[in-house]
Amino acid sequence: MTWTIEIERIAGILDGSATVEPGLNVVRGSNWQGKSSFIESIKTALGTSTELTEGADSGAVHLETPTGVYDVTLTRENGTVARQGQPYLTDEYDVIRAELFACLDERNAVRQAVRAGDNLEDVLLRPLDFQNIDTQIETLQREREQIETELSQAREAKKRLPSVQEKVTRLENEIEDLQAKRETIDGEAGSDDSSESVRRQLSQARTEQNQARNRIERLEQSIERTEQRLSEREDDLDALEIPEYNDVEDKLAEARESLSQVERDAEVLQSVYSATEMVLSENRLDLLTDVERDIDGDTVTCWTCESETTRADLADQLDTLGSELTTLRAQKETYRDTVEELETQREEISQARRRKADLEEEIADLEATLADRKQSLEAARNRLEGAQADVERLSDRVDETVAELSDVESEIKYREAELEDTADELAQLETRAARVDALEADLESVRDDLAELRSRKDRIKREAREAFDTAMQDILSRFGTGFETARLTADFDIVVARDGQEASLNALSEGELELIGFVAALAGRQSFDVGDAVPLLLVDGLGGLDDDNLHTLIEYLQQGTEYLVFTAYPEYTAFDGREIDPTQWTVANEKQASAD
Repeated sequence: MTWTIEIERIAGILDGSATVEPGLNVVRGSNWQGKSSFIESIKTALGTSTELTEGADSGAVHLETPTGVYDVTLTRENGTVARQGQPYLTDEYDVIRAELFACLDERNAVRQAVRAGDNLEDVLLRPLDFQNIDTQIETLQREREQIETELSQAREAKKRLPSVQEKVTRLENEIEDLQAKRETIDGEAGSDDSSESVRRQLSQARTEQNQARNRIERLEQSIERTEQRLSEREDDLDALEIPEYNDVEDKLAEARESLSQVERDAEVLQSVYSATEMVLSENRLDLLTDVERDIDGDTVTCWTCESETTRADLADQLDTLGSELTTLRAQKETYRDTVEELETQREEISQARRRKADLEEEIADLEATLADRKQSLEAARNRLEGAQADVERLSDRVDETVAELSDVESEIKYREAELEDTADELAQLETRAARVDALEADLESVRDDLAELRSRKDRIKREAREAFDTAMQDILSRFGTGFETARLTADFDIVVARDGQEASLNALSEGELELIGFVAALAGRQSFDVGDAVPLLLVDGLGGLDDDNLHTLIEYLQQGTEYLVFTAYPEYTAFDGREIDPTQWTVANEKQASAD
């Protein structure tokens, strides 16, 4: 279960190696000893980083795991770093999942977004952008339609099997009876060469007559089925209605523009609100303007218009801004609903148009098939007329016995030909009917996949928020934070409550922001099943936590991964796990190395 890694010129490590065991693995060392560079080396082996040692033209990582061996080489080409070899993760979806939710170093996008107070929707749902959900849905829809067509044919074949099998049995019995009758007639009647020749000609003519009749019967049945199917498709086309939503594209573009404008306005107003609220809550108006402090209250000079006002007036104005911000958020939700409704209308129109095109194409094919079969029917009728004329002419030339024998032989040949056709038909029906169960299972699977894809984004958003709330409750039960709770809104904004009221993220300590950042990353890790892709969790850049809180966080993180690798300074007390000694590595000098 051990992971072994060998490093050459990656980040600040010129040469080094280490092993990672299941459970806790701590890289303990001072600055510039290669702690963070070791994390970058593992990320390089995973396929999420390409950080060469400064000044080096190439570097390499060799990773051995219980599941395989992976070699990655980095080379500097024209000012950029290129990767060669086989990293642990090759699928782009797996790489972005690991980068966001398994590699939790200081540059992790989720932790950065929390520290900056940004909305988390884009970063937490970013892996969905690499799954091409819309393209997958279109592919599955085409596959579903193909399976439905094949299943309809297979079910029809299954219905016809008993009657065709019965016909095969009947024909076999009739042929046996006719063969016995022929032997009896042959034994009772004699014939000369002339009568034998006429008999053969008559038998051949009657066979031709029977075959023509059989051909006509089959063509008439086929034409009837084709006409029925054509009528059904024409009825479907007549009944098909393409939704008439007026100016959907224009309305959608307008709604998207309105949504974008409201989002920009909300962002601007949020910035103003947060900055003003922070200045007031921290009592730091003197940073921006002159403040005269009186018993009755503070008088300040507005830093935008230089008019005099009071702290109370500023607080009232801040409340007004908060109300306007709430109104903008409500407008944003309304516009978002409108966009989703218009997108649904557009999809309904698109599906109806595709259905119309499919029906028109099938109708054209059926009309062409019908014309071909009618032409074949006309030819078969002409053939029958000729055969009937030959039978009438030859029948006059044979006596009753020869005619009877010829009738029997002709009937045998006809029945044998009919049996051959019916047996072929039976074999085809059996092949189609045998696929009913498999096609039904395939159809059910495709429908389930379609339903899962259509609901995937909403499900992931819901699971991410639920996972955030669960992880936050666990964190709050372990840490003595200065806030009571934190949650993700429906828009993926972080809302923190302190003393029963919403508080700004800017008012939180560095350590509290780090805890929220880890909670958000763990929520994404759970929602996207990152542990299935990589059983590793990398943690770096935890200088904002004291000794007790760092131990508490590490114990919590260890519960959710098979391998946990993190960095720590020597002044932290010992951890209950394996320590990796960076002093055995050769590292770049202080200017070249990263600030570990």
